[in-house]
Amino acid sequence: MSTIGTPAPLATVEEGIPTAREQRRGARARRIRGSRPGIWTYGILGAVFLSAVFPLYWSFVIGSGDSTTLRGDFPWIPGGNFIENALSVISNPAVNFWPALWNSIYSSFLIAAAVVITSTLAGWAFAKLRFHGGPALLVFVIATMAVPQQLGVVPLYILFSELGWTGQIGAIIIPALTSAFGVFWMTQYLRQAVPDELIEAARVDGASMIRTFWTVGMTAARPAAAMLFLFTFVGAWNNFFWPFIVLDRQNPTLPVALSLLQSNYFVDYSVVLAGVILATIPLLLLFIFAGKQLVSGIMAGAVKG
Repeated sequence: MSTIGTPAPLATVEEGIPTAREQRRGARARRIRGSRPGIWTYGILGAVFLSAVFPLYWSFVIGSGDSTTLRGDFPWIPGGNFIENALSVISNPAVNFWPALWNSIYSSFLIAAAVVITSTLAGWAFAKLRFHGGPALLVFVIATMAVPQQLGVVPLYILFSELGWTGQIGAIIIPALTSAFGVFWMTQYLRQAVPDELIEAARVDGASMIRTFWTVGMTAARPAAAMLFLFTFVGAWNNFFWPFIVLDRQNPTLPVALSLLQSNYFVDYSVVLAGVILATIPLLLLFIFAGKQLVSGIMAGAVKG
């Protein structure tokens, strides 16, 4: 019998043809090789890093000099007077450095903690609870971010003046206990991070809504809440406008206290920038110790799907 036209064996035909799994692995390897950063990526990142670090380095250079540092050419090498300038800031009776430092730590921590709690509760309600007017109320909350803070200064000052709270640290804590951005951020995060089936399973097991929020919502929201806490703390720490208006010189926050270094006729910028470095050190320590939570909060959801 002739064998002309007989199809080749299946093993012979498929020999050398990669399987679907091998094709997917090859495509994934090509994507990984193609996504490796090149020299332009490192160059751009280096430029961004230098532009972010240079103001801090410049402040340290000037803060480690003396009153004649800015009269000549720009000094690229730090001097040896930083400790002396820092001690002059701390010992300045007009600054009240230690009470101002405690006020900044105390108020910033309370504001950040309150914003995380209220934003997580509101975000859970907007993301996972169904009630009449919910979407419209969320739009209204987001729209409040377009209102400038300066518009509320006069009525807030009149209110706290009538309550007798001007000059007290509570006057800067109470208006900042909630955040429209925090509500929007936690709403978007919880809407994607917590599946509805998980909530239904918890309710079937007999958990109340509060217990479901505490065991499911708070656990899932931890990375986003950590990032919100850090950025709210930094924003409250650096806030100058409202504390400068409502607080007095006997009970200031650190930015308000450091502004008193420029109230004289002659301003020694080496002392002023030494104070700026002292006010920046707590934030640097916070980012060093909480950097892992910050990165996990930013990257949360980026690897989903």
